[in-house]
Amino acid sequence: MPNEIRRYLSSGIYMADNATGKTAAQLSNGQWMVLLAAFLGWMFDGLEMGIFPLIARPALMDMLQGNEALAQKWEGGIHALFLVGAALGGLVFGWLGDKIGRVKAMTYSVLAYSVFTGIGYFSQTPAQLGGLRFLAALGMGGEWSLGVALVMECWPENRRPILAGLIGAASNVGFALIAVLTLSFKVTQESWRWVLLAGIAPALLTVLIRLFVPESEKWHESNKKGPSNPVREVFSGKLLSSTLIGIVLASVALLGTWGSIQWIPSWVEKIADGSKEFKSNAKSLAQICSSLGAVVGCLIAPFLGVWMGRRKGYFLLCVSSLVVCLSMYLGMNQYSNALLGVIFLAGMTAASFYGWLPLYLPELFPTRVRATGQGVAFNTGRIIAAAGALSKGYLMTSVNGDYAKAGAVITMVYFVGMISIWFAPETKGKPLPE
Repeated sequence: MPNEIRRYLSSGIYMADNATGKTAAQLSNGQWMVLLAAFLGWMFDGLEMGIFPLIARPALMDMLQGNEALAQKWEGGIHALFLVGAALGGLVFGWLGDKIGRVKAMTYSVLAYSVFTGIGYFSQTPAQLGGLRFLAALGMGGEWSLGVALVMECWPENRRPILAGLIGAASNVGFALIAVLTLSFKVTQESWRWVLLAGIAPALLTVLIRLFVPESEKWHESNKKGPSNPVREVFSGKLLSSTLIGIVLASVALLGTWGSIQWIPSWVEKIADGSKEFKSNAKSLAQICSSLGAVVGCLIAPFLGVWMGRRKGYFLLCVSSLVVCLSMYLGMNQYSNALLGVIFLAGMTAASFYGWLPLYLPELFPTRVRATGQGVAFNTGRIIAAAGALSKGYLMTSVNGDYAKAGAVITMVYFVGMISIWFAPETKGKPLPE
């Protein structure tokens, strides 16, 4: 293993900062609270995202009186509504974070996704459920860009790879937690509403954020220089190219995840029904495996960017995701322990981008527009992913409801990433732009 990687892994966040000489023991309580708030915010974000794949089929079958074909179309439609909402939330809350501060905006974003998820308990139609998922997604889309900006601005430069991995892993910890909970609480057509009601719990995090998390000093300094127009800036001048390439790179990751990985629980549930090794908790086990794999992938990915460079690291993530996901969908057709192992690898590769993106996207934008730039780049990709999620509902019909064939088609998006990354700037070894 190269010395640079070994040094990061052996000492992790306990490395001394080259600029100040401070060790972890000398880091302020405020810095640790920033990291804790960002980690918990993104973890609960992942928990909220993980709810719908688990409740989608029983909820829609309940509302639609068992109409499988219509349920599949609505599932794709609600995925699309969620992604569009997250894209809009990234823009709105990112802009808010650059205007009023990362901490205040983060508080509002967490409150939005927790409250609207909980209200989903009262949904009576697929349209109502989709509308509430859209509103919850506004907060989820905003929380990512705010948390990443706050952490990267408050912690020393040389900690950014491990911090990017931790932030990327956080959502997958939440994704796994909700699946673990459903192992003992079965999600059925009679019980799915209670899972949504539990989603209101993260609202308590807003108290922690407002009382104990300090604002970014870099944001304060940047704000003193005068008012900015972050939305106009990220879509004009020198920043336009950074915004566009960020959108493309995030779109590949998001479309790959939402078009393939997010559908694994529904696919597993369907093939497990006819398997000799059928288990009633097959869907939850599949989501746990993919989430645990994602945690590993997110922790590894930023170090690939440190060692190989940002572009080569991203290229490798695309190749590995393509190979593993195609092998899973085209080579596995029965529920088994072997399938769960491949699902772990699929989660590790396809979700690894969420450890790479928190490292790379902050390097494309200066402090005054960083939250907006990241929010636009990451979450505009969700609009493109929404088109994929929506078309997948029709794709499912054309392949007679075969999740595997549909998933294999969407997986081809990684070819786009393998080409696009070479048009992106290489930022290895460069500090965050001020």
